[in-house]
This record gives sequence, structure tokens and C-alpha cells, in this order.
Amino acid sequence: MRKTNVRTAIRSVTVSPLLAVLVASAHAASAPFAETAFVNGYVYTVDAKDSVAEGVSVRDGKIVAVGNNAAVRASVGPHAKVIDLHGRMLMPGLVDGHMHPLDGGLLLLFCSLQYRALTEAELVTRVTACRNDPSIPRPGGWLIVNAWFQEAMLPKGTVLTRATLDRIDPVHPIVLHSSFGHSALLNTAALKAAGIDATTKAPEGGEIHHDASGQPTGLLEDSAMDYVVKAEPPPDEAAYLQAAQAALAALRAQGVTSFLDAMAREQDFHAFTAAQKKGVLTARAHLAPLITPTMGPDAKGAADYAVRMRRLYDQGPIMRAPGVTIRNVKLFMDGVISAPALTGIVSEPYRVNKGTAARPDWEPGTSLGPTPYFPPAVLTPLLEALIKAGFDPHMHADGDGAVHIALNAVEQVRSALPGSDFRPALAHDEMVTASDLPRFAQLGAIPVLSFQWEKRAPDTTGATEDALGPIRVAAMEPAYALEKAGARIAYGSDWPVDPLNEWFALKVGVTRENDPEAGTQYRGPLGSQPPLSRASALRAITMNSSYELRQENVTGSIEPGKLADLIVLDRNVMTIPAQEISHTKVLLTMVGGDIVWSTGEVAPVMHGPEPRTGGRGSGAL
Repeated sequence: MRKTNVRTAIRSVTVSPLLAVLVASAHAASAPFAETAFVNGYVYTVDAKDSVAEGVSVRDGKIVAVGNNAAVRASVGPHAKVIDLHGRMLMPGLVDGHMHPLDGGLLLLFCSLQYRALTEAELVTRVTACRNDPSIPRPGGWLIVNAWFQEAMLPKGTVLTRATLDRIDPVHPIVLHSSFGHSALLNTAALKAAGIDATTKAPEGGEIHHDASGQPTGLLEDSAMDYVVKAEPPPDEAAYLQAAQAALAALRAQGVTSFLDAMAREQDFHAFTAAQKKGVLTARAHLAPLITPTMGPDAKGAADYAVRMRRLYDQGPIMRAPGVTIRNVKLFMDGVISAPALTGIVSEPYRVNKGTAARPDWEPGTSLGPTPYFPPAVLTPLLEALIKAGFDPHMHADGDGAVHIALNAVEQVRSALPGSDFRPALAHDEMVTASDLPRFAQLGAIPVLSFQWEKRAPDTTGATEDALGPIRVAAMEPAYALEKAGARIAYGSDWPVDPLNEWFALKVGVTRENDPEAGTQYRGPLGSQPPLSRASALRAITMNSSYELRQENVTGSIEPGKLADLIVLDRNVMTIPAQEISHTKVLLTMVGGDIVWSTGEVAPVMHGPEPRTGGRGSGAL
């Protein structure tokens, strides 16, 4: 571990002149003393000036003082717990603005292909091992396999069909779920159980692939996966609660103190509410009910559904103790721009090979991706109804065509509702046309980006490069361009689309480079976009994502009066070589002034709270 002389580090950073007197302004002499204090640290506040301090103190779950050691020590009483950081970095807890935590927890429990690049034979071996492992759940006899990195199948261009899975088990259903969450592969038994045959029509916003004879190949895209969702025997409530607890354990170890579940279904609501009631909810849970394309034409009905979920599960204002909040709704505008799916809506056609495999000739084809999942005539009144009902729309928009449709709808709703302060979010934005870049700031739209995608990898090179062409690949993942155009960038991991590793994502965000161990073909930066600064990347995953979730007044920065959602790191991510950021370990996670994770290096070991019964803590903010 690299340690920093904290006084030298502080002198090298612009420090707010208020830091030395924060106690006087935030804490009257007659006020009760703070209960906990951190001193001798590099406290990166993420305030308006990115100030750096030496310490911070906490009382009743809130930050009392931020400043130099003397000022912080003056705010604590004789019986306070004082934690000496010995130069380590302390910063606000991470706020993940887009993930699917219950699915991530299930991935930890069920069969997983671990996002690996596999040959067909290797995949068969791994899935067979899962079939033979008695410890892996098999609800209703189904084998459910997660984290299939479809885009990384070897050799390049490998496309699997049901025949591959039939060789493993021709009798019992098998389903492979793509890590991107937009594709699934079924064996013949699973197709039969799902009621899919040659005559089955794909729903709006989906595709059922067929072979030359018209029979389903087993590959389903986007909303066609609804057939699988309906047919798969679901885990029971105990399994869902176990998955939620597994997810929360992974989140607190990463330093995540708030998150948005960006596709909440009934089981998500139940599981995280149950975790809260047991006293094991260790992060602030924002759940976004899913609005499907089939719900779109009935704008009032869609809004009524979201309101019903809010009445049933929303637990009110943000408080000291983590709770469940429902202020957002999720809509899918398109799929993904990565090959082989190519289900993202683009403004210029995907390219096709008009030559041969040996002598390729990539030219523009005719496909702009699927038809819009929410056509403009449906989307605008739908957004208006949802916003009037008190929700912020969170729209998956991967291709530049989908981004354009979403921004147009936001612009129309801004005109229709001039007094509304709604905060629309567009997630992913892997491609954005130059003319749409400034519209994010103009319309108050928040790009929620997954920094770990800003690297050379199987999903951004190879077949994807071929389909998009060099000009579009050069402009992929436009975080820097969006920031330069004035957008307020927030961060979302999209876990379990990728492994949960917030620190690897931050490293990629400030380098646009993969891990050197990924292979020589993936070395070097992606495209021609510069990376973000470290300050911008950290602000995206703290203050800006807090703004996205409407809790910027209580989380996202270290300032007196805010909730004490804090993390301590084993290294200073502002000063170490950028490539080392991915190796960062969280030593302590505090939520509302309570330590929920500790490795034992700065505070006693804590892997999570003991389950309890009872309601939420007090102290509404």
C-alpha cells in the first residue's frame, strides 16, 4: 500500500478557505459532541471546489465537521471513537446510478460462465459441470446459466444454436442468459416449455431467430425473452432474499452506499423490502419499475402502475437508515450496438460484408436496428404522464438513433411542462451524434455511463468494429465529448452485465484502457476520445449520481449536515498511477454513520449487520 504524507498532499491541492473554520459554522459550542471522528486522512470531499481535508466527524448519522485535525478533534467528546487513517483516503460512498442488483445476487448463487471468452467446446464443458453440480439450484428441473459473454465467443463469429445445448441435456430445459441481458439461448426442451415453435411471433421490440427451414434456432433477443421469463420456474421468496443479501454484501465491499435498480420487478420490490425489514439493507435502494413497450400506448395505465408500486413499496424521505425509494421508472429504447446482436437503433445503417470471409468488403447495409421500442408518437405522451405522476424517466438508449428519439421526446415534454423539474436519464449512450451532444445540457438530460465499456474488448472491437466502421468506432463511448458539451455525467455499473468492480470501471474511465492481461489485441485506448479526469470520474459516481437520484442534498459529498455515507480506501486514487486504481480495496464502508463493512485495518472487522426485526431508523431528512 502506498501512503501519502497527508499534509504534503493537502498543500498540493486547492483547499477551500472555509475548511479551517467549518466547525464554527456547522457546530455551535453548546451542541452535543460528535460520536465518531476520522483524523490524519486525505479526505476528498467532492464539494463544489473538490476540497481536501484531514478529517471528518459524525454525530447521529450526519457529518458534523470537516477540516484539519485540530478542528475535527475539537468537535468530539471524551468518549468518541477516533479513527486514525494514517494518511489513507476517505471519500463519499459510491452511488451507482444504474444496476440490476437482484440479478447480480442470483448470478452469485446460480450457474455462471463468469463473462469468459469461450469456445463452443469450453462452454459445453462448463455448462455440463453445472448440470452435474448438486449445489447449483435447478428450479423445476431447469438449468439457468448466467454471464454468457456472447460477444466474446471463440473463434470470432461463432453463433450458437439450440443444438449445442441439446448435446448437454436433450430432456431438461437449459437457458443461457447473455451477460448484456439482451439475448438468451434455449435448448429444445426450453423452447417447448416456453411455447415457442416455427409459428411463434416475436413481440414488439424483440426477435426470435429462425434457421433456413423456419425452425427457431433457440436464440431470442430483447422482449422475445419474455417467453423465457414466463416459462422459467422462478426462485422462491427465500432464494430472492438470499440473492438480495448476497448482492448487498458485494456492494458494501465495493463501497456502494446507494444504488438504482434500473429494472425493478415484483421480486425486486419484495426482496429489498424484506432485507430492510430484517435490518440487512446496507445501501439506499432506489427501485425503478419497468415500463414495457406493450404498456406504452396506455400512458395513463402505465403511470397508474408506477404509482401503485410507489404506494406499496416506497418508504418515504431519505433517512439515516437505508430504505426503499421509488422515484424513477425504466424504459428500454433499444437493445445493444455490439455484434452479433446489433439491436441498438442507429442513425446510419450497420455495415455488412459484401465480400467474403477471406476478402471482406464492409459496406453500408440497410438495417438501422429494430423499430423503435417506443415510437415517438407513443413515447412523448407516455413520458408526460409518468412525469406528471411524479417520476423521473430512466431510458436505456444505446445507439445514437435511440438517443435522438429519447432527447426529442424530452424536448417536447419540456415544452409541454415548462414548470416541471423532472430529471430524465439516458443510460449507456454508447453512440451519440455530434449534434445531440449539447442537447443533454440544454434539456437537463443526464447521461448515465458505464465507464468499464470505454476500452478495447470483444464487445467494442472485432465484429462490432466491422459492423460500425472506423469513424463510428472512433467516437464510441463519448464521455469526454458529453462532459465538454456541458452534460452532467453520472455513473452506473449495469451489474451484472459486467462483474461488479467499480474501481476497474473508474480506472477505465480515466485511461480508456483494458487490463494488460486482457491480451495484446485489446491493448491501447479505445477510439479517439480522451479519458475523463479523476475528479470528473469520482464526481460522476458520487455527487452526479446523487443528483440523478434526487438525494444530492444529503449524499454525494462530504459536507456538514449531510448523511455520513463514507468509505475509506487502501490507496489514494487521486495520486497513484492511473492503472493502479483498479486494484483499490475498500477498507471501511459507513452508511448513515454506521459501519457496515470493515476489513479490520482501520476499524474492527465487520462483514455486515446482524439481522434484526423492526422498521426503519428515524431522522428523516
